[in-house]
Amino acid sequence: MLKVGIVGVGQFGQNHARILSESDKCEFVGLYDKNKKRAQEISEKLGCKAFNNFDDLISECEALVIVVTTISHFELAKKALEKGIHVFIEKPITETLLQADELLNIAEKQNLKIQVGHIERFNPIVTEMEEYIKDPIFIECHRIAPFTPRGTDIPVVLELMIHDIDLILAFCKSEVKQISASGAGVMTKSIDIANARIEFEDGGVANITASRISMKRSRKLRIFQKDAYFSFDFQQKKVTHIKKSKNLYKVLPKLMLGKYDGIDTKDVVDIVEVDASNREKDALTQELESFIHAVEADINPVVDGKAGARALKVALEIVKKINKK
Repeated sequence: MLKVGIVGVGQFGQNHARILSESDKCEFVGLYDKNKKRAQEISEKLGCKAFNNFDDLISECEALVIVVTTISHFELAKKALEKGIHVFIEKPITETLLQADELLNIAEKQNLKIQVGHIERFNPIVTEMEEYIKDPIFIECHRIAPFTPRGTDIPVVLELMIHDIDLILAFCKSEVKQISASGAGVMTKSIDIANARIEFEDGGVANITASRISMKRSRKLRIFQKDAYFSFDFQQKKVTHIKKSKNLYKVLPKLMLGKYDGIDTKDVVDIVEVDASNREKDALTQELESFIHAVEADINPVVDGKAGARALKVALEIVKKINKK
């Protein structure tokens, strides 16, 4: 069974640690956090070992989950990879593209796996619908949240928007043609609210908004493509899929003549609604188990290092465009 450890058990990392400690998919060797008091608190709560330093932790690991501030991703991941350890890195993969490329090169030479924590790929409403999403024409995303100090060490583009950037790049197979963006810092010196427009070579367009200074929390995405429309609510774990009805051809002559009497909505469109709010396994559990499986089966992770680097590249370009203004 794969020996897995975790570095970083703060507000978010403690959830990773809990899932790993309860999992029957791996052997959880323990945790390390530079905050010794926090490490001891979580280790006692989970009944696992708290290591005194990072080197001791990775000496007992075959795979490592990294849930620390972005500024430390590169240093810790590089050290683990050079020791022959597979790594799961919370998003964004690194601070810079050069750092991401170096990690990818080390992993390739060592035949190691890198998975990046773009958790929405494992949201059940995404896994339910992804096979039906083909060649989107227009995508619109809104990801907003109330202000909290956590995550403000990086722009909202890298904290929140990058989730939607990753999804868009997964859905749109065409290359990015052009990016325009605007944003501002309100509560911090960094970017707290941002909007970006991504244009693709095939003509597809994505419009993304992210804010960490809103009064409410909302995470929604809409996709328009030929013959279909998708409306995702990540907060509620619900999705609506609207597509042309199989009966459309029967009423089409009347529609073309402008005659609408006797035509019902179901004659024009099929509406499929999926509620995944009661699924047994949450997205984080699915994500970590997927990483473990990728290592053990020697297959490419669902969100590999290249996908993480690709999302980072677009995110950094958006930040650059905003800063220029």
